[in-house]
Amino acid sequence: MNIRSLSRGDGVVIGAAVVLFIASFLDLTSYGRQCSGTYCANLSNPSAWDSLGVLMSIYLAGVIGAVLIIVARALPQPRKVAGLEMGQFGVAFSIFAAWTSFWGLVDSSSRGAGLVLGFIASLVLAAAAVATPLLPALKSPLMSTPHPPVAPSPYGAQAGVPGQGYGYPGGPQAQPYGVQPQPGQPQPGQPQPGQPQSFGGQPGQPGQPQASQPPATQQAQAQPASGGATPAGDFAPFWFAVPVARPLYAEDGSPTPIAELAPGTWYLAVEQRGSGLIAQTQDGRRGVLQDTTGIQRG
Repeated sequence: MNIRSLSRGDGVVIGAAVVLFIASFLDLTSYGRQCSGTYCANLSNPSAWDSLGVLMSIYLAGVIGAVLIIVARALPQPRKVAGLEMGQFGVAFSIFAAWTSFWGLVDSSSRGAGLVLGFIASLVLAAAAVATPLLPALKSPLMSTPHPPVAPSPYGAQAGVPGQGYGYPGGPQAQPYGVQPQPGQPQPGQPQPGQPQSFGGQPGQPGQPQASQPPATQQAQAQPASGGATPAGDFAPFWFAVPVARPLYAEDGSPTPIAELAPGTWYLAVEQRGSGLIAQTQDGRRGVLQDTTGIQRG
């Protein structure tokens, strides 16, 4: 189970279920002290645990529905029971609890705190269970996902200064993973056409010495891998992005995709398997990316 896959709507479901469970211990009625003439008696106010029908149809039904919804969200693969997904059963339980609580509130002549609070919690629970897949605000992740580390500036370049280092106009550009450089294209650390030479034959300002080459680690990040694949013994994890949406398959060879990699998002390559990569998504799931054509290394 991966809790990073939970959304804000799931957080509302969890909170409503906790309140609903607490309300089951409060009084269902509020008769209090009753007097007849000179005789007065203190009537006990039962809670939901004194009535099995009320407990199962409202309070425990709502809590069970919330558990089914959260477990279904956290599992990597959806589980089905009698052809229906576990989350659908959870939504049905939550709606049933809210409906039963409403009629219990209407039918009661003396409404206690447990009955009123139980109705509010079950109503919020059912609304969140139904609206989470529909509203973008509730579909947002409940927990923030880790971001890829920011690569340091190349050797000799000033951080934050446009036009210096890899990725800026006029500087060496990193090639996509597995793509060979075009003939005649300048490599990182080589002089650019028309750029003045400085002391030692390296590009830079006239009369000012510049660093001859970036460090070996930066060269390894900027230059493409030879032949489009890296030997398994020399593989080092790296961040990458895909140019288009591509499926991520299970490591056991199952033909059904377990996730889809979206462009504009960074993913971590943790291992190489043949011509593909073992990639890890931001919610912790791992699988095989079979098509690595044109992916951009971070």
